[in-house]
Amino acid sequence: MGNAQEKPPGGGGGGAAARPDQATARNGTRSRGGGGGGKPQTHKGSAEGVANGTPKESSRGKNDSPAVDTSYLDAPAGALPPHLARFKNEGNHLFKHGQFGDALEKYTQAIDGCAEAGVDSPEDLCILYSNRAACYLKDGNSTDCIQDCIKALELQPFSLKPLLRRAMAYESLERYRMAYVDYKTILQIDTGVQAAHDGVHRITKMLIEDDGPEWREKLPGIPTVPLSVQQRHREKPISIEQAQTRAARAAQEEDRRKEARFTLLKQEGNGLVKKGLFQEALEKYSECLTIKPDECSLYTNRSICLLKLNRFEEAKKDCDSALQLEPANKKAFYRRALAFKGLQDYLSASSDLQEVLQLDPKVREAEQELEVVTGLLRQSLMDNTARTPAV
Repeated sequence: MGNAQEKPPGGGGGGAAARPDQATARNGTRSRGGGGGGKPQTHKGSAEGVANGTPKESSRGKNDSPAVDTSYLDAPAGALPPHLARFKNEGNHLFKHGQFGDALEKYTQAIDGCAEAGVDSPEDLCILYSNRAACYLKDGNSTDCIQDCIKALELQPFSLKPLLRRAMAYESLERYRMAYVDYKTILQIDTGVQAAHDGVHRITKMLIEDDGPEWREKLPGIPTVPLSVQQRHREKPISIEQAQTRAARAAQEEDRRKEARFTLLKQEGNGLVKKGLFQEALEKYSECLTIKPDECSLYTNRSICLLKLNRFEEAKKDCDSALQLEPANKKAFYRRALAFKGLQDYLSASSDLQEVLQLDPKVREAEQELEVVTGLLRQSLMDNTARTPAV
């Protein structure tokens, strides 16, 4: 297996690069023996059932564990003959359970078997070499990983997984320029491979440190991926796992995009308020709310704009929404009090201002506003009394 090397980033090339390619079908008959790698059982005579005159318990007692399902071994694997498909399927199973050394042996048996049987299937051989490379990568044997990836790419140029595994192996050996070329080649094929984006980002820093501003001039040539290869990759059916990974990545990217848009709009809104451009600021906050409808500060910020525009009923509703999200929000109580004042509901305004002072007695603006509202409430009551006819 060659000399063990330092493990590549991510614990030996985890993620899609480290997972072996799976068989294209999963249903099949139960194992009939042969090619499974297990040792045949030795059958002894009936005397085995007695030890020192005491009959042994039957090996098929009622408490025995159920038989292990090995039907996956007989699943078809591309154009491989059944006995070689078993080696590959067993290798995949062992790899999945972390038995990388044992999986490597199975892939080797399948590769050797293809040579002996004269199997002419570049795609299947490419997968076998790529899967064995994943085992080498997991075991920290970057040198042999690279050799298997080279063989896989000779069979199927621009195959994604061998490129990614080779890039990781190059990186673990600090052959940063070669790793950079492979990562960039991958991104020509599929821009959604996050591991390649991360690799380019890491290695760019390394190369700038090592080679300075002229680092690009020292790179080997990056091959141009033919458009036909890119198109074939896009049209290739993807597994359920790949679909889930892509959907999760797309959701993360959408969340990141929305967060960036939200932050920008809110900052623009705050800047417009400082300039006294309340209608424009209102529009920014309203757009923010389409992204994060449960953001309390947006309602209180927008209420300022509505108050300045004398749209008191709308300002009150925004404060109501803020208080539903944060029942003890001082700003929402204070600004709703101002909205009630604008609506000439001085009693409700007084109640909200008292709520502010109960939450924080040091809010000087609330004290001053309460004095004003109390005076307006008293005057309103006097006016109502004066208008009431004597009986």
